[in-house]
Amino acid sequence: MINVGIIGASGYTGLELVKMLLNHPSFRLNYLATSTGDVMLEELHPALLDLITFPVEEASVEMIAERCELVFLALPHKASMGLARELIERGVKIVDLSADYRLERTTYEAAYCPHEDPEHLGEAVYGLIEYYREEIKVARLVAGPGCYPTATLLGILPFIPYIDPDAPLFVDAKSGVSGAGKKLSETSHFVTINDNIFAYNPLKHRHAPEIEEKIAKVHGAKVSVSFVPHLIPATRGELVSVYATLKEEIDPMEILERAYAMERFIRLREKPVDIKSTAGTHFCDLYAARNGKALFVSSAIDNLLRGAASQALAAANLMMGVDEAAGLPVIAYVP
Repeated sequence: MINVGIIGASGYTGLELVKMLLNHPSFRLNYLATSTGDVMLEELHPALLDLITFPVEEASVEMIAERCELVFLALPHKASMGLARELIERGVKIVDLSADYRLERTTYEAAYCPHEDPEHLGEAVYGLIEYYREEIKVARLVAGPGCYPTATLLGILPFIPYIDPDAPLFVDAKSGVSGAGKKLSETSHFVTINDNIFAYNPLKHRHAPEIEEKIAKVHGAKVSVSFVPHLIPATRGELVSVYATLKEEIDPMEILERAYAMERFIRLREKPVDIKSTAGTHFCDLYAARNGKALFVSSAIDNLLRGAASQALAAANLMMGVDEAAGLPVIAYVP
């Protein structure tokens, strides 16, 4: 068994990782930490009562390196850099779920803050499995993509060679409230989100440069992305609609079929997708259609799983030489 740990066990993605690791065939959960520590896991997450009894400690680099071959950093942005740097130097492999290693340094610092670990930033592999699988297998540091970029990129990347680069790419994205994390804010307060839907940070959200950067990395194409996220009154799930202008008339579903024929966690649908069918799973559901040269791509994922925790677990599986699908959830929460 391979010993793994989770730093940031108190959050939603930390909980999802614990749930998947409970029955993982090759990983043993051997260390849990939060910023405060000194609590039992079932106190943090009462749903785990009688399923697992495990102490949650304050994070210690020495203890992590002693107990773990790989750790998941389920920490807020800006909090992973210092810890990751020290762990890498001690030989621990890392899957980071924050934004700290996702972007080029100039892109990161423009959207977040000065980067404290430029040395390892350059070696981090972007954790979008279908496009970086071979690089992930030999990586010691994988940066989990954002949930919105995951759903957007999986939907639009196959079409980039056919899109007019001079026309803007419009992304209309909608996510459940769990994407905002546990910390309460005015926008995630029940009386704000219940029976409501609204955009936030339209055209200014920091996931836009992430999407643009990864399109350029995969295809060498410079595309202007107009990104508008929305919060919806749902606990989990994410629906992304992408609108683009084609250079020529194509069969959109044929393009998707060619791109993802060998991918077991990409499902192609015959009609626009919905979030319920992917909730609780690692699947990304896709649909595409066109009206002349106007392209529509519809993408759905579970924001906490494929958009964070299960994608991180898939990367960890590859890094440790385990079957990519090990421990990944596939049964949706329906009805």
